[in-house]
Amino acid sequence: MKHKTDILSFILRFLVTVSAVTTTFIILLIIGYIGIKGIPYLTPSLFEWTYTKENVSLTPALINTVILTVLALLIATPLGIFAAIYLTEYAKQGNKLVKLIRMTAETLSGIPSIVYGLFGMIFFVLTLGWGHPCSLIAGTCTLAIMILPLIIRTTEEALLSVPISYCEGAFGLGAGRLRTVFSVVLPAAIPGILSGIVLAVGRIVGETAALIFTAGTLPKIPNSIMDSTRTLSVHMYSLSSEGLYVNQAYATAVVLLILVFLINYLSAFIAKKMIGGANG
Repeated sequence: MKHKTDILSFILRFLVTVSAVTTTFIILLIIGYIGIKGIPYLTPSLFEWTYTKENVSLTPALINTVILTVLALLIATPLGIFAAIYLTEYAKQGNKLVKLIRMTAETLSGIPSIVYGLFGMIFFVLTLGWGHPCSLIAGTCTLAIMILPLIIRTTEEALLSVPISYCEGAFGLGAGRLRTVFSVVLPAAIPGILSGIVLAVGRIVGETAALIFTAGTLPKIPNSIMDSTRTLSVHMYSLSSEGLYVNQAYATAVVLLILVFLINYLSAFIAKKMIGGANG
């Protein structure tokens, strides 16, 4: 019996190791391929302030990506966190409303981005008249709706992972539920919440289909939230689809990867500082 257990453990350990190595190899292969194809074309003209057909500058798209990301997070993050707090701390177990909210969040997570784009175009652009034919605010609101279920679910899991002894200790010291949530539970769940935000940022910066219909493809920095704009992913798609600037599209992909890495590093740094401050 012990011999069979040892063989099974070895097989499972081997499968886990192979899976980890394969995943790492695929990621490194993708990064290496994009780097080899794109780094030689990271020329100064690619970072000029104004886009032209000669330089196909990515600077306006880079700035637009940062603006869209910040605005979408400003809308979705508070809503997602407060919704998760309600679901975990205030809603009664088995409540029909809670079941409806969770089912809705899970359903929204599985909807293709092109559907979000069509909804954003019909509702925000055509019905509400937010820009014509596209606008920055329409793209922002569409992205906020897209990432909201992700932030709710990850925040909910982060809050549920906080040991119940934290709440019991706070209640024992006389703290109310609201103070316990915001002073004890929420700070302890910050790393998990930031992980959800990072995943949301990854979806934002990599989104193309929804933004073509809502934010547009105009390669310039918008003067107002009602102007059309273009993000890095849409910029990369436009360059590659034209067939004339494929090398510049790879260079844009390199910048996009660097941006995602910087966001991941920054979020990990912030989480580490918050945990250190809480422990201190």
